[in-house]
Amino acid sequence: MKKTVLIFLTDQYADWEASYVAAELQAPHSEYQVKTVTLDGKPVSSIGGFKVLPDYSLADTETIDFYMLILPGGNTWRQPETVPVKELLAHCAANNIPVAAICDATVFLGRYGFLDSVKHTSNSLENLKEGAPNYAGESDYVDAQSVRDGNWITANGTAPLEFARDILKLLKVREDEKIDAWYISLKQVR
Repeated sequence: MKKTVLIFLTDQYADWEASYVAAELQAPHSEYQVKTVTLDGKPVSSIGGFKVLPDYSLADTETIDFYMLILPGGNTWRQPETVPVKELLAHCAANNIPVAAICDATVFLGRYGFLDSVKHTSNSLENLKEGAPNYAGESDYVDAQSVRDGNWITANGTAPLEFARDILKLLKVREDEKIDAWYISLKQVR
């Protein structure tokens, strides 16, 4: 039986930010499967117009086993309707479940203190501080495409490949050398 990785999708999510990693997690060589979650279990549309019928609602996550939570960015992470996601993040932190966030989803992490004691990145430090007024992790901010610190991965919105590489390595989807070769081949094409 494959292990579940959840991708949390908000309305107007950035579809390209989790596409590389989702494809690799679903590949035949992977022991993982991707399942999608939305706030209410209803379909959402991406910035690019892709409509997704999710597998689960936020409430469903209380009763399922999963091995990682991935948060693509998008246009909704600063809206009040996303606030309940912080409870899912608290569950992940308390149970050592890895979390990966990219682009504006990193601002959400910063807003609720999840970046206060781990190395991390975002679109920029200024953008992070502007979107998360109570953010207190500036001393751990790293100006990089993607940063992994323990079970936390953060990336800026221009780094979907680096984000995917760090997730694949954390989950040990393949040997590091194969993941690096995959990354280099896609980086050259891009």
